[in-house]
Amino acid sequence: MKFTANQIAEMLNGVIDGDPNVILNQLTKIEEGCTHSLSFLSNPKYNEYLYKTKSSVVIVNKSFVPEKKVNTTLIKVEDAYAAFAQLLRIVDDMQKKKAGIEQPCSIDETAAIGENAYIGAFAYIGKNVRIGNNVKIYPQCYIGDHVKIDDNCTLYSGVKVYHNCEVEKNSTIHAGVIIGADGFGFAPNTGNSYDKIPQIGNVHIKEGVEIGANTCIDRATMGSTTIQKGVKLDNMIQIAHNVEIGENTVIASHTAIAGSSKIGENCMIGGQVAIAGHLTIANNVKIAGKTGIAKDVKEDGEILQGPLAFNLKDFQRSYIYFRQLPKWAKRIDELEKQLTKK
Repeated sequence: MKFTANQIAEMLNGVIDGDPNVILNQLTKIEEGCTHSLSFLSNPKYNEYLYKTKSSVVIVNKSFVPEKKVNTTLIKVEDAYAAFAQLLRIVDDMQKKKAGIEQPCSIDETAAIGENAYIGAFAYIGKNVRIGNNVKIYPQCYIGDHVKIDDNCTLYSGVKVYHNCEVEKNSTIHAGVIIGADGFGFAPNTGNSYDKIPQIGNVHIKEGVEIGANTCIDRATMGSTTIQKGVKLDNMIQIAHNVEIGENTVIASHTAIAGSSKIGENCMIGGQVAIAGHLTIANNVKIAGKTGIAKDVKEDGEILQGPLAFNLKDFQRSYIYFRQLPKWAKRIDELEKQLTKK
């Protein structure tokens, strides 16, 4: 991909100060700039790099006034950070422009594929699958029978979507994600072993969800495991059967949510959080990393921390005392010795 500085300026409604015909073929940080690269400057902390960068073009705010000579071409815009973010989106969209069906792949004759879809090599599409318009299914994906994937979804390499599951429009599923594997359902029997409980439900991913690499979302025993609209999941998260995650909740890596728990809307859950089964967590709750949730969180907006979680401020006060325990233990030993002498 090659653009001139003038073409970039037109995209961003910017004004050029320098050579409008310089060729650009990559985006870089200003401190790592090179010939034919484009960078941006919005944080004054990085001003010094502008005068020594090797970037061919730098996007700056219109309000920026250089303190000394600048050797690179400038594109002046209202908000350099927002403009550079816009460019990132443009480049990302261009890189993802794929269409057509690569070979070899396996598509059942009963499957329906929408317009402008991309099916990568070695993908498998099962019976009665419904794939919408502009869907991208990268190589080595598995789409089981009766799955529905709506418009503008992207499934990266190695995604597995088991039978009867549904992914609504504008969702992104990263490499290695498994949607709809059996929930962890086993019942102990009289022989000290376990009988498997069939998992006959599905997983329903609502609109605008993004799921990070290698995350697993188990199918429901009955009904649906549901990921509501706008949820963002990090890499390597485990979501068990019949869990429901409310709209616009975000969850960081290595979190595990046990079966049938209900997470509210707009929650923020840190990494390595463990949430026990059959719990309800209110809306707008924040849970710090490595926290354990063993009971319902009933109050909206609660902030929690701790191996067995309780209120954040209570935890922090308790932790102050916890850190002083060795000192107190020493004092108690000394007092005991004094009492023994008496």
